[in-house]
Amino acid sequence: MIDDAYLWLESLDEPEAARWVAERNAETLAALADEDFTRTKDAIREVLDSSDRIAFPSWCGDGFYYSFWKDAEHPRGLWRRTTAEQYRRDEPEWDVLLDVGALNEAEGENWTWSDVTVLRPGHDRCLISLSRGGADASVVREFDLVRREFVTDGFVLPEAKSDVGWIDADHIFVGTDFGPGSLTASGYPRVIKRWRRGTPLAEAATVFEGRVDDIVVRAHHDATEGYERDIMIRHPTFFTSEYHVGPTGGPLERVDVPEDADCQVHREWLLVRVRTPWTVGGVTYPGGSLLATRVGRDDFTVLFRPDGRSSLNSWSWTRNHLLLVTMTDVRTEAHVLTPGEPEWTRQTLPGAGEYAQVWIVDTDPDRDDSYLIAAEGFLRPTTLSLGTVGGPVEVLKRQPAFFDPAGLEVRQFFATSADGTRVPYFVVGGEKPGPALLSGYGGFEIALTPGYDAVIGRGWLARGGAYAVANIRGGGEYGPDWHRAALRENRLRAYEDFAAVAADLVARGITTPEQLGITGGSNGGLLMGVMLTRYPELFGAVVASVPLLDMRRYTRLLAGVSWVAEYGDPDVPADWEFLREYSPYQNVRAGRSYPPAMFLTSTRDDRVHPGHARKMAALMREQGHEVSYHENVEGGHAGAADNDQAATIRALALEFLWRRLAR
Repeated sequence: MIDDAYLWLESLDEPEAARWVAERNAETLAALADEDFTRTKDAIREVLDSSDRIAFPSWCGDGFYYSFWKDAEHPRGLWRRTTAEQYRRDEPEWDVLLDVGALNEAEGENWTWSDVTVLRPGHDRCLISLSRGGADASVVREFDLVRREFVTDGFVLPEAKSDVGWIDADHIFVGTDFGPGSLTASGYPRVIKRWRRGTPLAEAATVFEGRVDDIVVRAHHDATEGYERDIMIRHPTFFTSEYHVGPTGGPLERVDVPEDADCQVHREWLLVRVRTPWTVGGVTYPGGSLLATRVGRDDFTVLFRPDGRSSLNSWSWTRNHLLLVTMTDVRTEAHVLTPGEPEWTRQTLPGAGEYAQVWIVDTDPDRDDSYLIAAEGFLRPTTLSLGTVGGPVEVLKRQPAFFDPAGLEVRQFFATSADGTRVPYFVVGGEKPGPALLSGYGGFEIALTPGYDAVIGRGWLARGGAYAVANIRGGGEYGPDWHRAALRENRLRAYEDFAAVAADLVARGITTPEQLGITGGSNGGLLMGVMLTRYPELFGAVVASVPLLDMRRYTRLLAGVSWVAEYGDPDVPADWEFLREYSPYQNVRAGRSYPPAMFLTSTRDDRVHPGHARKMAALMREQGHEVSYHENVEGGHAGAADNDQAATIRALALEFLWRRLAR
């Protein structure tokens, strides 16, 4: 039995818990929502609603660019499309396919846009996922792209954490809540069925199953002409997978690759990205490598091999070429690789420019070798370009500057962690020391790369504050080894890295402990909680958004059990021994001095339970510490369902930090 006086705050619907949340929200707004807050919020809202933002295509195909767009007049957003020629214009003519706000008004709902899956190759139907208030769970409804309406008696799934994909115009793969036993312990699909149009979901035939203790199973149909096949993926843990491939409707065969590898098939090619060293065909390939071979063979070609400073960030196929984005000391580069015999050829991909971060926005591998590429930096607004492998590159959009970069510069430093590891971090700011805001994540092999954040620019840099990003272990900045260095029992390495960066900022004269604030969300919110309770003397204020904080109960709350491979299992005594060492909720003490803290979360977050933030805030209040709390009713794990909510949350955090650090 766990002794937890605030267990009742894990209830989402109990009146007592709802009353507690309402009281805390009112206190926080009363303390912060003044004229300065309004100015900050309005400045942020202006950025979020600006028509000068780039309308990034969410999908390209059949001659159209599709985009989901929010602004002041359409807070819930428009799903729309335009032609490639129109998209080149400063003010394209958009064809609105779905107005989510109008749908809400017509149906009396609070839908938010979640996802869309378009039928290939017809491109005339799609499956739209809509969630209530921004939750991960969503409903799925078939939509006619020609008639611009939902299909009467089409494919429809009730609210669940579903996985759906087209097979052909009359069949889809479905993973959803089919009833008892159909979900994993994490609450995701365990069973994949093939559902035929016009038949009840209950009659859909099971085609693939995972285990209850898996994370999730997924299905995909490759409709590439001449290479049609079904692909089923089972994820036993967050970082392991089994890939099963077979002809359409035929028997499946497991792809013979390591469980901790990622793989992808494209036409005749199989790509494998290994996380740990793999020996095959008498050759050992180091972890972090990307390998290629023809499907059915094992004579691999190394497309990327990491070294001590580089890692693979992402890859995308065009019809005939492979686009790679790599990182060296957290600065990205793009390359184009062309299959050949006996060697693949490699060239620098045009369109990246002299930017700190580039990424491939989209390709259309069914059609051609074109690609959309975006580039940006901390002080350089985004540029979106259209290129064709071997051909010209055309700048389509340039986002304007939303804050004045004059007097600001970007610098990269390396701090030395407790075990001697060099930890990179970026600093954006002027020459004078003063308030600084440090952000980090350090988990799930996710890299934090230099990006243009207009909200930070307006709400922090323009006031004279410095902004820093720490690339600590646990992330993906240096590939799988960098991630693995802070897994499970080694988690403290990530926290030591972040503390080392904080100390280095002070040692370099950029700020002081009293003027150094920190912020992070989700796993980064856990990072903030650990910094608060383990290194309070290093900071002047802390903001944790949608955080994990109670590592004793995290596996019993929503999707928490799916992260055991990252953190460990608190129900296993040996794991709890290292988890209890840093779990913030179990380590906050009444007699210790902590910097002021703010916890932000969402009632509709069905990934990281709001109970984490609620309980931590309640316990700290009881112990007499300075703590602020705000819980948005909507927003899911993103914390906000529209631009007004997002502006409110960001303004609360920045005002809280500025008032405590700039005095």
